[in-house]
Amino acid sequence: MTITIAEERPDHPDAIGLITELEAHLEPLYPSTSRHGFSVEKLLAENVPFFVLREDGAPAACAGIKLVTPDFGEVKRMYVRPAFRGRGFGAMMLDQLAGYARSRGLPLLRLETGIHQHTAIKVYEAYGFRRIPPFPPYREDPLSICYELRL
Repeated sequence: MTITIAEERPDHPDAIGLITELEAHLEPLYPSTSRHGFSVEKLLAENVPFFVLREDGAPAACAGIKLVTPDFGEVKRMYVRPAFRGRGFGAMMLDQLAGYARSRGLPLLRLETGIHQHTAIKVYEAYGFRRIPPFPPYREDPLSICYELRL
């Protein structure tokens, strides 16, 4: 089994497939006002570095990091396909994003996720993310949780 993580354009067909699956998963769980994921177009427009994890060439996971300020980066569009869960791919994606942030001198990663993302929340907390109040542009939302990780 060969695992690779590479920066890829979010408009690559495999990246689009992952992002589309993530949206399909989130749509029935949250109203549009509680879903803050970037579209492929917004990922491109905001120059969000985007990474795809592949197992033996098959796209298994993705995540991006929006470089918000010189003080922090925000995890965007993190997703592991159900067939690939339980293999540590979420932590591998976080390793990739944290390394990318560190290489650019960012001391902090932040993220927003939904309350129904139980597995993702466990991965974030096990990785060391700590819950924080909403950070801009997020506001108090009973369906949303924000986290940060000091690097």
